[in-house]
Amino acid sequence: MTTHTTALFPIALPLPDADGVYSFADDLARAHASHQALLDAAACDGDTMLVDVTAPYSGARYRVARRPGTGRPLLVLEPHHDDLVLSAAGTLLAQGRPLVVITVFTKSASAHRTVQATYPGEQEISALRAAEAHQSLLPFAHRHIQLGHADARPPYRAYDPALLDTVTTALEREIAMAGDGELIAPAAVTRHPDHLLVHEAARRLGCTRFWDDTAFWTTYGLGVDDRHLFHLRTGNTLAEELVDITDVVLDKLTLLHLHGSQLQPARAMYRPIRYAWTTAAPLHAETGDPARFAERFYRLETS
Repeated sequence: MTTHTTALFPIALPLPDADGVYSFADDLARAHASHQALLDAAACDGDTMLVDVTAPYSGARYRVARRPGTGRPLLVLEPHHDDLVLSAAGTLLAQGRPLVVITVFTKSASAHRTVQATYPGEQEISALRAAEAHQSLLPFAHRHIQLGHADARPPYRAYDPALLDTVTTALEREIAMAGDGELIAPAAVTRHPDHLLVHEAARRLGCTRFWDDTAFWTTYGLGVDDRHLFHLRTGNTLAEELVDITDVVLDKLTLLHLHGSQLQPARAMYRPIRYAWTTAAPLHAETGDPARFAERFYRLETS
């Protein structure tokens, strides 16, 4: 297994095998444990910029550096509690901007089947997912708004246009109250109806920047099919841009561990990190450095 260390990052980052081995779970877990040990040592030395966070499902405790909350705020529209962290946490960690996060669908019965044995119903799972979101936002200067809608249940169907109108009106009100900021939302690469609805609402509200949401757990394996249909829907209207998250990728993994209700066992957390390595392929080509991890965004092309 190839490893890489950057000047800014003291931990050797594991890389997926160049011959096509798609899992680096053990290597990644060891790197993450070493990273946490360094943060623990820094905390013992009196570093006050570290935040203690706890994974609500597993009870595991972690540390992550507090982000300063400087620059123009980000006004983030997310369908569900974990979507932002899955797809864009690296960018948020790297930039450290203030956040206003508006989560639309916060009533949920969606959790990994092993989690449902302990959290059997919508009320319990919704509370667990809200607690996970609270922990994952602690490192940031943030405000979190929850709109309280129920998420779509399988078998999935097209969203109700009346619900789109209702959500758009609520989002418009919250955005106006939040004040100036850059609006970002999911690109709806996944075909999940909640993602499609929030994307369309964001378009109506003038959003021009969107994150790639194929890191969504249950559609991760359908990424090629989803992306093909995404391109059919969007044509040439969205320009792709990459954000290098190499120096914060292990902190992103920490935030992923806080959302354990959606993926078990914990070693499977490597999947979004593997996807970040695949996403960074153009950066590999530009720099000749294989140790790159990135997140993908799209910007609306305006004539």
